[in-house]
Amino acid sequence: MKASQSVPNYPSRLREYSNFAVRGVKKICKTYGPREPGSQAEADAQKAMLQELESCCEEIKTEKFPVRPRAFMGWVPVCAMSLIIASVLNYFGYYIIALALVIFSLLFAVTEFLLYKPYFDIFYRKKTSHNAIAVRKPSGAVKRRIILSGHSDSAYEWNYTYLGGPRLVTLVIILNFFCFIIALICIIGGLSAGHLMSKYTQSGFLNVASYVFLAWIPILFSGMFFSNYKRVVMGANDNLTGCYTAMAVAKFLGDNDIRFENTEVMVMLTGSEEAGLRGAKAYVKAHKQELEEVETAFIGFDTMRDYNHISIYSTDMTGLVKNDPKVCALLREGGKNAGFDLPFKSVFFGASDAAALSQAGFRAATLAAMDPAPARYYHTRLDTEDNLDPKTVEACINIALETAFIFDEKGLSKY
Repeated sequence: MKASQSVPNYPSRLREYSNFAVRGVKKICKTYGPREPGSQAEADAQKAMLQELESCCEEIKTEKFPVRPRAFMGWVPVCAMSLIIASVLNYFGYYIIALALVIFSLLFAVTEFLLYKPYFDIFYRKKTSHNAIAVRKPSGAVKRRIILSGHSDSAYEWNYTYLGGPRLVTLVIILNFFCFIIALICIIGGLSAGHLMSKYTQSGFLNVASYVFLAWIPILFSGMFFSNYKRVVMGANDNLTGCYTAMAVAKFLGDNDIRFENTEVMVMLTGSEEAGLRGAKAYVKAHKQELEEVETAFIGFDTMRDYNHISIYSTDMTGLVKNDPKVCALLREGGKNAGFDLPFKSVFFGASDAAALSQAGFRAATLAAMDPAPARYYHTRLDTEDNLDPKTVEACINIALETAFIFDEKGLSKY
């Protein structure tokens, strides 16, 4: 049975849950404001959202985990400063030290950002974050589980997205990453020329390269101010809309007295996604055995804002992680039932919570509706409750409902 066949006047009922979501997002924003990872505002917002699920879910709980909020994006200013110092050392011929700084920067960037590994987190202040979980039990034995998830925290502002939109932030990112190539060319060139720990010669290619490396210092300084740690954005779209999309499914089932026979429906509002998927990673670590016991599909909802960009993220974590093909196919069929031909896309810069489960070998994918440019509101003060798009929220709730009904009927075995 399709979700659209489960109740009379489904379109009008769907609109009710879209209104529920939009009102809920606005209320959380006005009551709790920005929700820094590991903050009291994050925890209070989760508590308020869980209270809305008490009428339709039998099990309500929160699970705490440690987080170091500034570690994830902290690699950017650390790498920028390390490369600035390396540039000066390279000019004066201290190639070994300069190379060590460049390698350190690369390791920091790769582990924290590309792989989302918390190897450098220890150098940052620790806080406590939470995952908020609500479970709607089936009428019979649990044979499968669908986890519908959105992250409840919001990000530190990205200065260049706010100041210049997608073109400026893309330019800053590309130029700063290009510096790694310049640094390695200059330093390895110096080493191969036999100038170990000696004053740089004023000749040829190495001389030109050293000045190019020095000329990159102003660009590297721009990297030091990529994130504004004094301003946490409201995060209405990214990602309260994802939270309320997941919540709307449980509310729809509860309000209409629909209980799946063997499918457990879990709503998970993760904490600290913006700090490097720490909430999703903590959940996997704490529930690995449980996730393996029954067929489980994790579907993350992230930024339900841009109608023309509703997509399934089949690859994640800057393209390095492949999300589960079966869950992607499930979402695509759910989209078709809702009237959408959803494309597969990749998270080309960053990651979603689904990547944490995919990395751990579990079945997961993400539904998102965000302009990948990125949009001007993305991680900026423009992501407010006044910048919602109810049409997109309604469409994504429709897709989420249809997907849940298909999963209950068929599971993942048919894909």
